[in-house]
Amino acid sequence: MTKAMGAATMRRIHVGNALSAFGLGFTVPFLYVYVAQVRDLGAVTAGLVLAAFAVAALIVLPFSGRAIDRRGPLPVLIAALLTAAVGALSLGLSSSAPLVLLSAGALGAGQAVMQPALATMIVECSTPGTRSRAFATQFFLQNLGLGVGGLIGGQIVKHERPSDFTLLFAIETVIFLVLIGIMLTTRMPRSPRITDATPQSGGSIRDVFRNRVMLQLCVLGFVLFFACYGQFESGLSAYGVEAAGISPSTLGIALAANTGAIVIAQFAVLRFVERRKRSQVIAAVGLIWAVAWIAAGYAGLGHGSQAMATAAFISTYALFGLGETMLAPTVAPLVADLAPESMVGRYNSAFALVKQLALAVGPAVGGPMGATLHAPYIVTFLLFSLGITVLALRLGRHLSPAQNHPHQQKSRVVAQGSPETPEAVTALP
Repeated sequence: MTKAMGAATMRRIHVGNALSAFGLGFTVPFLYVYVAQVRDLGAVTAGLVLAAFAVAALIVLPFSGRAIDRRGPLPVLIAALLTAAVGALSLGLSSSAPLVLLSAGALGAGQAVMQPALATMIVECSTPGTRSRAFATQFFLQNLGLGVGGLIGGQIVKHERPSDFTLLFAIETVIFLVLIGIMLTTRMPRSPRITDATPQSGGSIRDVFRNRVMLQLCVLGFVLFFACYGQFESGLSAYGVEAAGISPSTLGIALAANTGAIVIAQFAVLRFVERRKRSQVIAAVGLIWAVAWIAAGYAGLGHGSQAMATAAFISTYALFGLGETMLAPTVAPLVADLAPESMVGRYNSAFALVKQLALAVGPAVGGPMGATLHAPYIVTFLLFSLGITVLALRLGRHLSPAQNHPHQQKSRVVAQGSPETPEAVTALP
């Protein structure tokens, strides 16, 4: 594959990331209202629908990685998009609880598999030197797609009529079908696929976790997602309303501040991140998020004015966004660099599974604490943030120089006048 062809393929992948995120932002924020009020199925069913997304992801992710490695990420992505399209269309037409739950499961399964498939496509179309920028671009477009999707979707359903939501899900279905058409024009580089005769073909996610360094990264990833993403729309929002007196409209502003920080800072932060060790960057994220939790503590437990509390609470979300911009070009490329060439899909799926577990446990733990145990809630997640720093520095001691600081390795090769070839990376047993 030529350099121009590789750039064209990467552009299609980024379009895929943006459109899939747009589709997610287009409907998911309105699922509770749609199920509980528009379809009149009640709050319990609405809660089960939201849980169906997580359950579906936990079911399919252990198997998706092997499929990606055996067949390639593109066919798996096409299958995931078809599944999501069927789920979206069915969800817009369903009026009974069983059908709504099955439709949500299909949509959730499809969206869950898209993540490791697209991540593996990025890995196959990038080099260790360009991978950080590629994943930073992915994260930027995902957040932009989520924000724009939610904004446009909110304009369509403002009357909360069943026909409005049917239109919403129909548009999401078309988005997935358009994305299939775009992906079918994508030319992936030829890379070896696992055959039945290959010993590693029987590998599973358990084999991924036998890599002690990857296991450490997964533990770190769980804490990252548990302490940040798992609190956004559960514990932290409950804490803001109950302890800091934050209004629902201000919660929307805080979420916008998070997205705005990502959109504004992502590429400015990238230059800083690329020139430092990945473990140190992740450790710095833990410190930034510790400051964010201190700001949240002041908002709800301090004795300042309501205006100061509101400013502190919005700052919390903005600081979380700043930390996220540092993680995007760091963690996902590190997962790829730890993976043997024949197991990249399984490593990406395993890490996506860890993320889903954290997103399932985070609200269950943080929601009740944020609503009632205000001081313990802040202290707990402040300690979790500091734990991120400790875990990241410990991880750094077990990473090779190429894994921890690929930019420096690339610079040394260029300075010596040697051909610029990526250093081979093997996973530790």
